[in-house]
Amino acid sequence: MARLTYDRYCDEVSAQTALLREVLPGDDLSAKVPTCPQWTLADLVRHVGGNVHMTDAAVRGEPGPRPAIGDPTRAGVPDTDDPDTLTAWMQDGADAYARTLRERDAQDVAEIFGMPRTLTFWARRAACDILVHRADAALTTGAGYTIAPDLAADALDELLELATDPQLGTRVFKKLPELFGPARSIHLHATDTVEGLDAEWLIELTPDGVTWRHGHEKADVALQAPLTELLLILYRRLPLDFAQVHVHGDRALLEGWLDRVSMG
Repeated sequence: MARLTYDRYCDEVSAQTALLREVLPGDDLSAKVPTCPQWTLADLVRHVGGNVHMTDAAVRGEPGPRPAIGDPTRAGVPDTDDPDTLTAWMQDGADAYARTLRERDAQDVAEIFGMPRTLTFWARRAACDILVHRADAALTTGAGYTIAPDLAADALDELLELATDPQLGTRVFKKLPELFGPARSIHLHATDTVEGLDAEWLIELTPDGVTWRHGHEKADVALQAPLTELLLILYRRLPLDFAQVHVHGDRALLEGWLDRVSMG
């Protein structure tokens, strides 16, 4: 269940894009992105911009084909590597998408990538996707990276919800069933949580699938890290041997989970 309001997700679609834009160099986007090694920074901008333009068109009901999950093809992407042109196009798309979302009800349904979901789902998905790609850009350029704690915790919730959704989980994370079998568990613990923010998670793997809930319980493996770093580890943007990260117990189980639920 989403922690934040629909309006907040709409705000974050624009805000996270603006923050991403701030860490990009203004003269050259040719640097390789180490966390997405097949991309340059220009490719990252095209990906984010293409997503927001495409989802905006889908929510507005424009006719036309929608790329399948994993299809990098995006219509209307500027045929240039000019940083000003690309980043302005990306920001314009994010701002337009946020406006479109605000004009509609949070419980309206849009079908994107063949998945009918509420606009709360799609607004949240866009905000989370952009904040993670902002980390890609920051890690490439050496810029600082921070996230509001409630947004970081919600993004981690969202990743677990996607992985455990009976209709989406094994479609998006095709190798996840490889972990189904004897009952095992993973505990995630943010070490810098703020008062009133539930920032511990228990993931349980069984022969029938995977479930999760908030809670502090003993598990086969525990991962402890500051909240932002915890999120980036789950998204495979930081390694397990990063500073202030501690693993207790079955490290192979944790690595197996991370390998199977990472998202681009």
